[in-house]
Amino acid sequence: MARHAFSRELRLLTPAQFKNVFDNPVRAASPHITLLAKPNGLEQPRLGLAVPKKALKRAVWRNRVKRVARESFRLKQHKLPAVDIVVIAKKGIGDVPNDELFELMEKLWRTLSRRCKSSA
Repeated sequence: MARHAFSRELRLLTPAQFKNVFDNPVRAASPHITLLAKPNGLEQPRLGLAVPKKALKRAVWRNRVKRVARESFRLKQHKLPAVDIVVIAKKGIGDVPNDELFELMEKLWRTLSRRCKSSA
């Protein structure tokens, strides 16, 4: 049975870790979200979130997007390759309902997995 957790080891924590992903990443994008990924040399994927105030003014709105992204990652982490992933929210994401946002994240995880395997 797969372990569904989101422990500290599965997070990008330092600015250096984020900067590493921003240097020459593999992309998966939609009008509302962009995923950037880069191989990490570990055995599991790691997630970082970037939800700027420019995209969502209120903290409640930003937290909702982060919560959905974390939950989606938690459920899909066992199917993802060993990469560092940064989720970047764009303007207009606040208008997307949770269920549609979850489906969009599912689609982007599949796209990112396919692109990471083909670039390796």
